[in-house]
Amino acid sequence: MSEENKVAALDAATKPEKVRKGDAKRERGNRTGFTTGACSAAAARAATLGLLQSEVPETVVCRLPNGQDVSFAVTDGSVEESAGLAHAVIVKDAGDDPDATHGAHMTADVRILKHHAGEVVLKGGFGVGVVTKDGLGLEVGGPAINPVPRRNIIDNVRAVAGELLDHDGLEVTISVPGGDEMAKKTLNARLGILGGISILGTTGIVRPYSTAAFRASVVQAVDVAARQGQTSVVFTTGGRTEKFAMKQLPELDESCFVQMGDFVKAAFTSAIKRKLPHVYIGAMVGKLTKMCQGLAVTHAWKAEVDRDILADSAREVGAPDDLIEEIRAAETARFAAERLAKLGLAVEFHRQLAKKAIRSLKGHYPGDYHLAVLVCDFEGQFICRVDEEDAA
Repeated sequence: MSEENKVAALDAATKPEKVRKGDAKRERGNRTGFTTGACSAAAARAATLGLLQSEVPETVVCRLPNGQDVSFAVTDGSVEESAGLAHAVIVKDAGDDPDATHGAHMTADVRILKHHAGEVVLKGGFGVGVVTKDGLGLEVGGPAINPVPRRNIIDNVRAVAGELLDHDGLEVTISVPGGDEMAKKTLNARLGILGGISILGTTGIVRPYSTAAFRASVVQAVDVAARQGQTSVVFTTGGRTEKFAMKQLPELDESCFVQMGDFVKAAFTSAIKRKLPHVYIGAMVGKLTKMCQGLAVTHAWKAEVDRDILADSAREVGAPDDLIEEIRAAETARFAAERLAKLGLAVEFHRQLAKKAIRSLKGHYPGDYHLAVLVCDFEGQFICRVDEEDAA
């Protein structure tokens, strides 16, 4: 979930299943698991090996987006040599933070495309959602396979396909039996992703951010920075915003940068307790809006993005009335950001949000510290910086 994931709206689409009154309490821990993207890549790699070796292996080593090599158990492997087709399944283990997709059978069917040298075509099959709305950074009408797992699946297939791609191509279809039912426990339909789950994950690892373990790690990281004599702390919402913030603040030591994830209150109360005089935030539009709302925890299952804040900010920078109403009705903050960027209003729009976020954060977490917000786009590119003096 730290993957922004995210990063963006799509990464918020799979929310944990809520424990209802009377349900047995789930044991909580900090064992990590694997994303739907990582499991899909492992299944695709195993099926590709099956085509080459005439037998799908029982285990497969997959390279995750974070560069880590992990061994996965493969189930239901089969090869139809006459059809140039191989099939493999990886059962998703979400670790100690099981969500709606825990236990999903992430399935890959890989087929040879004769005389399509070098091509690797990725498709979504049954149980993978179809994108029907703008604002997710994915092609409308295409499968809900996020950009990072998309690249990771293709890279793993290419890594083992070898000479086969010198003369033929490969078609990779990812499917999830029961994915249509799993999707009913997520925000997908509200986001315009219909018929199945999303294939997510910017690192390949699922961390149990819903437990106290991650919150404690945020506090610990602030303590470490303070003990090292640092006078600044930079809170980011994930890996992409951290890389962005590091580029903007190269003078700061690495220990100053803390991935707070969704835990705004834990981050700020720790910085105030440690009397750090300079606090920075690195964020994108979605989490920035959540900070405007004053949320202590910004995860999707805590509260939705307040579209009125987005619409009002768009109005304040001169957006046309029809677009303002579209933003008010949209399901993602990304929709607003992308539409305003096309009008050349991206910088002023994000500045308005940053000012509101500063006022909200200083109101909820008063203290003798200077606050600045650094905003980037979905590619981690700089949009603007706003200091608290600008928000006065």
